[in-house]
Amino acid sequence: HYGRGSRRSGGESSKEVATAIRGAIILAKLSVIPERRGFWGAKIGAPHTIPCKVTGHCGSVTMRLVPAPKGTGLVAARVPKKLLQFAGIEDVYTSSRGSTKTLGNFVKATFFAIAESYAYLTPEFWKETKFTKSPYQEFIDFLAKTGKVQTVAAVVAATPGYDVKSSVVSSDKVY
Repeated sequence: HYGRGSRRSGGESSKEVATAIRGAIILAKLSVIPERRGFWGAKIGAPHTIPCKVTGHCGSVTMRLVPAPKGTGLVAARVPKKLLQFAGIEDVYTSSRGSTKTLGNFVKATFFAIAESYAYLTPEFWKETKFTKSPYQEFIDFLAKTGKVQTVAAVVAATPGYDVKSSVVSSDKVY
């Protein structure tokens, strides 16, 4: 049993019905994809929509999913609405182009749009940036002792968080 937050799609053909069903189940289990849900506006409660606008393509069908405010519901046609309900998305606007009467392509385009929601790296998943000192800041004392400081003082002075008054700087040599 697969819970909310993942979807799968499977289709198989065979001479016998039981074999086709078994193959479709195996294919569906192998093609499980993660999905990312997000908020529209304030982050209150559980995620209820998709995090950003996403698009899926299959054949001539293009399916676009747009985040919607809480309480909007699924604004979609009958077929993609079922897939979006299975995915656990509560509020979303949809837009489709192409020959949507080919239901296989319509469903797959919706499936690919849901899969694309996981492709975006949203700010809450960004790694924390660790800032390091520039080589001029790190080795200013050594440069001052050896007399190899020229216009480094100007570079260091422009660097935020560094106190120039506490460092000895000799700018008499120019290279």
